[in-house]
Amino acid sequence: MTSSTDQPVFPETTSEQGREFIALFTKYQRRIYLYILSMVPYPSEAEEILQNTNLIIWKKAQQFEVGTNFFAWACQIAHFEILKFRKKRGRDKHQFSDEFVSQVAEAVKENQDVFELRRKALTHCLSKLRKKDRELIQRRYQGENQGKDLADDLGRPANSVYQSLGRVRRTLFECINRYIASESYSHE
Repeated sequence: MTSSTDQPVFPETTSEQGREFIALFTKYQRRIYLYILSMVPYPSEAEEILQNTNLIIWKKAQQFEVGTNFFAWACQIAHFEILKFRKKRGRDKHQFSDEFVSQVAEAVKENQDVFELRRKALTHCLSKLRKKDRELIQRRYQGENQGKDLADDLGRPANSVYQSLGRVRRTLFECINRYIASESYSHE
């Protein structure tokens, strides 16, 4: 498939460079989405921006130089798509300024490795929880479940559910800190 300028829209999958591009594109999808999500209030908006970003990434695939930082390159594209989205949406009085969003974008890019390590730690620590505790946390944070609603669903007093959630959060917090400390120690 070609564009109106006869430039390939998709990378050539038979070349080493094309396969490398596809591998990087796949590897960084979640991180690009999280980068976008850090700057827009709703996941549905982040998904829309990600789709637009992906289209541009694919169209510009030939411009990417293998060996350079794919994530930074893709985030630059995403940043422009975020600004375009914000402009199209208009000047909502509840929006931050473009300058603020740019500063946040830069901070997110700079700290992406830390965020990824914390995400891995959370995944690891969630898997170590007792099934009952893991289900409680998942039910609380997936969807629109507020603590009171969850207590009603479980047939438990709200105070009891809040205490259980607090205990599980402390367990996760301690586990994540241990995981990060062990990862930091193993890379020294």
